Amino acid sequence: MHKVHIVPHVHWDREWYFSSEESKILLVNNLREVLDFLEEHPDYPNYILDGQTSIIDDFARLAPNDMPRFRKLVAEGRLVIGPWYTQTDEMVVGGESIIRNLYYGLKDAKEFGKPMMIGYLPDSFGQTAQMPQILNGFDITRAIFWRGISERHGTDKTEFIWKGSGGSQVTTQLLPLGYAIGKYLPTNPEALKVRMDKYFEVLDRGATTANIVVPNGHDQMPIQKNIDAVLEELRKLYPARDFFISRYEQVFDELEKIDLPEVSGEFIDGKYSRVHRSIFSMRADLKSANTRIENKITNTLEPMMAIAFSLGFAYQAGTIEAIWKDLMENHAHDSMGACCSDKVHAEILARYHSVEERVDRLIDFYERKISEAIPDKKDQDKLVIYNTFQRNRRKVVDCTIISKLHNFVLKTAEGELVPYEIISQEVVDPGLIDRQIVHYGDYDPFIEYKIRLVRELPAVGYEVLYVSMSNKPPQTNLDKKSDRIENDFYIIQPNNNGTIQITEKMSGQIYDKVLNLENVADDGDEYDFSPLPNDHAIYSNEHVVSTASFDYSQNSECLTIIYEWDLPKNLTSREEGRRDGKIAVEIKLELKAGEKVIGLQVKLNNQINDQRTRLLIPTAIASEFSIADNQFGRVTRPVIDEALAIWEKESWDERPDSIYPFLSYVALADEKRTVGIITNSVREYEVVGEHYDTIAITLFRGVGFLGKENLLRRPGRPSGIKLATPDSQMHGELIVMLGLVISSENEEVVKLPLLAKDFLTPIVTYNQIPYNAMKLNKETVEAPPICSLWNLIEDGLVVSTIKVAESQDKVIARFYNTKTNNQQIQSVMDFEILNLAEERVADTKFLEIQPNEIATIVIKDIAK
Repeated sequence: MHKVHIVPHVHWDREWYFSSEESKILLVNNLREVLDFLEEHPDYPNYILDGQTSIIDDFARLAPNDMPRFRKLVAEGRLVIGPWYTQTDEMVVGGESIIRNLYYGLKDAKEFGKPMMIGYLPDSFGQTAQMPQILNGFDITRAIFWRGISERHGTDKTEFIWKGSGGSQVTTQLLPLGYAIGKYLPTNPEALKVRMDKYFEVLDRGATTANIVVPNGHDQMPIQKNIDAVLEELRKLYPARDFFISRYEQVFDELEKIDLPEVSGEFIDGKYSRVHRSIFSMRADLKSANTRIENKITNTLEPMMAIAFSLGFAYQAGTIEAIWKDLMENHAHDSMGACCSDKVHAEILARYHSVEERVDRLIDFYERKISEAIPDKKDQDKLVIYNTFQRNRRKVVDCTIISKLHNFVLKTAEGELVPYEIISQEVVDPGLIDRQIVHYGDYDPFIEYKIRLVRELPAVGYEVLYVSMSNKPPQTNLDKKSDRIENDFYIIQPNNNGTIQITEKMSGQIYDKVLNLENVADDGDEYDFSPLPNDHAIYSNEHVVSTASFDYSQNSECLTIIYEWDLPKNLTSREEGRRDGKIAVEIKLELKAGEKVIGLQVKLNNQINDQRTRLLIPTAIASEFSIADNQFGRVTRPVIDEALAIWEKESWDERPDSIYPFLSYVALADEKRTVGIITNSVREYEVVGEHYDTIAITLFRGVGFLGKENLLRRPGRPSGIKLATPDSQMHGELIVMLGLVISSENEEVVKLPLLAKDFLTPIVTYNQIPYNAMKLNKETVEAPPICSLWNLIEDGLVVSTIKVAESQDKVIARFYNTKTNNQQIQSVMDFEILNLAEERVADTKFLEIQPNEIATIVIKDIAK
């Protein structure tokens, strides 16, 4: 007999076209109904609360008196919770964010009872290839998802083994018709049969056993109280099937008895369900904020806290957990996708502002605590330079010194003079330094100096320099006149059309028309780019006249390009051939001494509607595949998706455009050359050009609707709803932060993943002076003048983060193998290996890491 598992659940979008506040009001109402129904019907076995614990936090704050009931039902196994904190998006969310999402979700769920140990992601817009490895790191061996699969992955079955990196795998149950096919099941036999016949045709065809799943729930759907009557009708209609209320674990128990087909890789095919491949650039301001904040937390804040903790300072575990949780509220698939109402996007932006402010202030706090613990020298201030990167590095460092001194010198703890140059200086009112100064009648101004120096810095550590009075003025900016900027690796010259010419010094090869901008109509919505029929791309280099300015110092040279670009202000203007709108463009490039990454800032001021603007990087490398990173690894993708030839014939839900996500870098490479883009902002690219030799980075898209019907590349119904979203036209200023690498070496030699990590891990500094508006008592901790926590010198291993373990007595490092061959870590002493849940796996002196494999080890045990 065929078994039909009716699985009661709710899918809870905390925000979408409705606000999180509206959602919370509904949550209290609906969840109380669930509690009442479960208590009143002890034979009703279970109900799944969407696999995310963030809504438990909401419910606990708003209905605290109901929590004993909630806790009891979870402990009994009738209310099923976990494993996530929020239903994360997978494609443009960083790996550490996904790990923390699982970590905190499981932690919260275990406070109530046993969590659902299934990687449950029923609505994520595509599935990352690294999800099996991440799930296995928490001892989760089962997964459920809906979107992204097609037969070209190797099976037409809806149950399979999904294999990941490092030998990981999960038994997977696909939801081929989504998570809502059992919503509001009718008791009318005729209506019920019409509906179920349609479902059974698909479910039976893909099933590997006699078990099929019908999820009984939907977005914000109240519990279906008449489910017993529905089951009675189903049994009458289909006597050859056994219908019963079930939970997903029962399905997996059956699947694990048989051999299943095996598949691997990422799932971003929109054949049976939309994955929205061009959603990665929607609301570029929000996407950029997320990228920037993720990098600040994992590359600066957490290593800084680890350094401080290893020195003996207290660790603010609750503060960092709150930061992660608030950030993860923005990682839910609709919030991260930015396919929401304007009101919700304003909430998301406010959340990013709040999180980033806390991250910045916590970095300042720990910089200060360490700085104040370093021994003082009489009449000398301190400048502490922090390097949170995984290895020693020589860097150009920009610092701020605040002092009443008109001339000063910098010295090491041993008294060695450190040369520097003043970039700028400005008088600062003392009340802005510490209001107590003027309170006692001292109105003498301070001077804020921006200075630049070069220093060899210890890995995951710091060095102190002392600031003392001098009789001689320091070196100032170079008075250099030139039409170019230059360092050890590049010569960059501006063209008069807004583009640049780059000479790569090692090979002498010239790259011209770099940084051309492409603008096209976007007749789509917040989910998908959609071209306007008969539209033609407009290129900035064909229409603008730019101005260039230069700024030179001893160790850094900058080029600024400015122009205004006349463009059609809306779709009507495009169709009529008018240029009645503008985007103002300012591009800044920086070459630092000894550094291979070209710093690139693109500032746009947009005043036009319904368009997409991309930055073009010609590489002269004719390519079949692009190289990009995903969470903890490297992925290659075809520059032209072969399914483009068949998608209409096979009636795909959306066209499989070769528009892809990346997290830190994307590159084209051959045996002799590599050209890569590093991002600290937007995360969407496409390889274009007659020979597929140009990387197009989407800077931003502007549209006016959440969802629209019958898009050129996405036929049929709207995604979401047709709601006007004028703020998504993206008027106003946007800043995109990128890096550019050009090399006459192949990809393995260039070590682009390591260069990206280096570029995205800035040097931070703290100038300790006798004044601060926020007073602190002196700590008993004494810090050395120079410190290094850990130096990982292996080229193929990139650190994801260095942090204090949640157990709070250890400092751990998580890293992954970016090479195509195995890498090793060896030690003369045993070190401890942890899983992603930070539980001990083994002690060893030798660890071998496979390509794209994650490893977590203890690098300092404070308890010892």
